[in-house]
Amino acid sequence: MAARDTTRLSVAAREAAGSRTARRLRREGRVPGVLYGGDGGCVAFHVDARVLRQALAHAGAVIDLSFDGEDGTPVVLKDDQRDPVTGTLVHVDLLRVRLDRPIHATTILELHGAEEAPGVKEGGILEQVTRELNIEALPTAIPDAIHHDVSEMEMNDTLMLSAITAPEGVALLDDPDETVVANLSPPRIEEEPEIEEETELVGEDGEPVEAAEGEAAEGDAAGGDEGDSGGGDSGGE
Repeated sequence: MAARDTTRLSVAAREAAGSRTARRLRREGRVPGVLYGGDGGCVAFHVDARVLRQALAHAGAVIDLSFDGEDGTPVVLKDDQRDPVTGTLVHVDLLRVRLDRPIHATTILELHGAEEAPGVKEGGILEQVTRELNIEALPTAIPDAIHHDVSEMEMNDTLMLSAITAPEGVALLDDPDETVVANLSPPRIEEEPEIEEETELVGEDGEPVEAAEGEAAEGDAAGGDEGDSGGGDSGGE
């Protein structure tokens, strides 16, 4: 599905400031950001976090960005930063674009039909290696995702990018013959380590035989020492 509709987003200009100001904006439910690219310079702004989430609902959406109610400028999301714990947006970079010129972007690759694949039915494991694709397209033709059916994959099959069909007007930029998309491998069988158990011999008194023999040996050695010591004393007297 291509993000062909534009979403209007109104933001407020701000002076580029330090992290303290950015933290204050976030506490107020605002997200700081920077607009750059095109013929204009870098412009700092802040925007309501909820409104921004709605505008970015589509991965490749073209946004009609307006500063304080002025005429809009077409932009796309270039980069975002999220809180590592909560996942909430903490900063965005927006890029000016021309709707008549293709741009480089990324989109999600979604694989479907894995449950029906013969290799999976035989117990194989489908591992998706590539989840994002680098593409080139007009800003209004950037798809939210590119879809591919894997229901025919057999055991030990490898899916390459060359097998992926991009939507009309979208060019895949990665090497089609070198980029691995997915592998279908046999299940990994983990061998249980062999545990060697030692059986202890138990004597009539319930003590292990080895231990008893060891104690007896120690007692003989001790007795021998005492005998030697006693003989020495007698000789001395």
